[in-house]
Amino acid sequence: MERKLKIYIDTSVIGGCYDEEFAEWSNMLFEEFKSGKKIAVISDLTYDELLKAPDFVREIPDEFKQMLIRNEETLFLANKYVELKVISEKYYDDATHIALSTINHVDVLVSWNFKHIVNLNRILKYNTINFSLGYKILEIRNPKEVLINEEEI
Repeated sequence: MERKLKIYIDTSVIGGCYDEEFAEWSNMLFEEFKSGKKIAVISDLTYDELLKAPDFVREIPDEFKQMLIRNEETLFLANKYVELKVISEKYYDDATHIALSTINHVDVLVSWNFKHIVNLNRILKYNTINFSLGYKILEIRNPKEVLINEEEI
């Protein structure tokens, strides 16, 4: 049985479904979730940011979707990112997405947020903190990078 990738999606990936620049890849990723090729990992923070999840999020079958809830460990790690100046307090929710993904051992976090999340300098700093605290290194990519290319299979 093939192991399915667990992919944490932040709000930008969902919003990307409606953005001309990102719609093609965001929608393709959601199709892979719906078809069971990958597991969508969504958090209570994502739902809070959206207030109510769009219909296409609810269309992902439960067996291909996982929900994460913020807890004390999440807040501790997000605070470390801020305390060590990887990201400012103003973007605490972005730090929380990183912490949720790290603590819950997702395979990859995907985002279209190139300023605070999918940014090599920041990724190295997030992972330095993760490693120093005994967490695994977190893969952070944009949705285009995690799509299955059927021609390569």
